[in-house]
Amino acid sequence: MKKTIIALMAVTIIVKITSLIKEIVFSYYYGASNITDAYIISLTIPAVIFALIGAGIATGYIPLYSKIDNEQGKDAAIEFTNNVLNFILLLCTVIVVVVFLFTEPLIFLFASGFRGETLELAILFTRISIVSVYFTGMLYIMDANLQVNDAYKVPQLAVIPMILITTASIALSATYGVYILVYGSVLAVIVQALIVIVYAYKKGYYYKFRVNFKDFYLKRMIVLSIPVIIGSSIYQLNIIIDRTLASQIAVGGISALNYAFKIETFITGLFVVSIVTVMYPSISRMAVVRNFKGMKEALSKSITAISLFVVPATVGVMIFSQPIIKLVFGRGEFGAEAVAMTSISLLFYAVGMIGIGIHSTLVKAFYSLEDTKTPMIISSISVVINIVFNIILSRFLGVGGLALATSIAALTGASLMFYCLRRKIGPLGARQMLVSFAKISFASVIMGISAKLIFEALTLAIHQNIALLLSIAAAAGIYFMVILFTKIDEVSIIAEEIKKKFRKADTAVEQGKI
Repeated sequence: MKKTIIALMAVTIIVKITSLIKEIVFSYYYGASNITDAYIISLTIPAVIFALIGAGIATGYIPLYSKIDNEQGKDAAIEFTNNVLNFILLLCTVIVVVVFLFTEPLIFLFASGFRGETLELAILFTRISIVSVYFTGMLYIMDANLQVNDAYKVPQLAVIPMILITTASIALSATYGVYILVYGSVLAVIVQALIVIVYAYKKGYYYKFRVNFKDFYLKRMIVLSIPVIIGSSIYQLNIIIDRTLASQIAVGGISALNYAFKIETFITGLFVVSIVTVMYPSISRMAVVRNFKGMKEALSKSITAISLFVVPATVGVMIFSQPIIKLVFGRGEFGAEAVAMTSISLLFYAVGMIGIGIHSTLVKAFYSLEDTKTPMIISSISVVINIVFNIILSRFLGVGGLALATSIAALTGASLMFYCLRRKIGPLGARQMLVSFAKISFASVIMGISAKLIFEALTLAIHQNIALLLSIAAAAGIYFMVILFTKIDEVSIIAEEIKKKFRKADTAVEQGKI
């Protein structure tokens, strides 16, 4: 499992860097403007609508696939997969029709501040982009199928061609018209889906048209999915409220939140997504045989591993939010006002990164236990908190207040998730996790203070961007030097693995194999 996580992290790093380059290109050509707002909303609407359904179905699919495979064999599991896939495609047709008929009301729901040219662009972009839901639907199921069969790397790598096509469409649109933006996005999703489907075939999947609405497992999956869909709907309501308020606060407000959110997900995606993606199928198999001890050990190790990376990243982002935004986006049409709005949003998004990491881990434990109601209730509480703080904080902090409200809601949700799971399956090793968290926090503070001092000294002699990169590199070295002396189990295991690699290399050199 550790080797798989490390390999997936390596792939994720490549994907995230490619994705960040895409955002840099986008900000260079369009900055934070009415075009970027319209484009982002046009992609958000189909993504949100299908995420509500697709995420719920994919979440219910993994534990049920494991159960069918364990009890009835691979062929029965593939038959279940085809039934789910065809059901999804029928559902996508309904979504496309609804969006075409009610495009303008949906735009107002997601961005009530849109008027004139911005509104017209958003309507046209949305009607083009909604076609991609068919391929997004296939991706949700095929990704889940490959995850449960321990095949992770190719689905992640398939994101790279999608990003490259999107990036090319952004550059071409600057010369040949903004409509290429959205056509390129649709083409990108199609290519990504085709790559994943071909790979699934190579791993043993085969397609057969089958729709049996009376199938017990399909019904069970839908029952499991409904609370997840409601919970996802509530979570997506956060996004809708954030972007609606952002559209009223300032032109480019939606874009500023989006750019900051991309940086945040770049960080959490490197570590949280990689760990959780590998963990979920594993704990789902443990849940089938009621191996709660193994589940709790896996969860405890996952949370500590996430903290090991996310806590220092949080400290670093909070200290260097403005220099980071200047480094990544500060060129072309991305001016001083856009830098200011985006950096304050990033600062406050960083506050909740650890909450997102813990929530993402624990929610999978509930799903593996076929409990989708508890996360739904917790999501509802989090949304109420987010709405209240959105209204209050946006008055004082503008767009940054929306980001801070999201972080407060994420931290609250993670705390409630931990409490409820403990009541469900017993102690999760909180004392050990708290000790590890305290050690990680101490190392992160030392790192942060050192990085700030190094940065201030370097900016007196060299360009700020170079100073930032050197400071980050120095901070990483300082952090890992401090953390090695904290005696955290996960760190000791990683250090021992590295030592083994060096010993093997030395032995190979001595034997003349290298």
